[in-house]
Amino acid sequence: QVPLVESGGGSVQAGGSLRVSCAASGGYLGSRICMGWFRQAPGKEREGVVSLGRDGITTYADSVKGRFTISRDNAKNILYLQMDSLKPEDTAMYYCAVVPSDYCSLAMLTSYGREFWGKGILVTISS
Repeated sequence: QVPLVESGGGSVQAGGSLRVSCAASGGYLGSRICMGWFRQAPGKEREGVVSLGRDGITTYADSVKGRFTISRDNAKNILYLQMDSLKPEDTAMYYCAVVPSDYCSLAMLTSYGREFWGKGILVTISS
């Protein structure tokens, strides 16, 4: 497990943009990895936002398609989530996850233990 640290959260008005980052100290987990972001709003279940497999294939939740974009900087070991056209319902704690799995999906991000997640960062969207 590689320690993950999120940054870049905050508060914006609806329609605005934010970019959150996830830095992995010591590098990612070799080549058998599935990475991505999930979120949890107060009183709600965890929701997978986007996954990125080692083959480069991405899967977005329907609720964020066309508005959120995942990317990675391999040289810096940083995973990004660009969030545009934000809505109040996007308000949540956002977590990055990197799990040692050849198979990648939104559900896979949370199928491993907390040691494979960052501690989360709060994103608040006001109407």
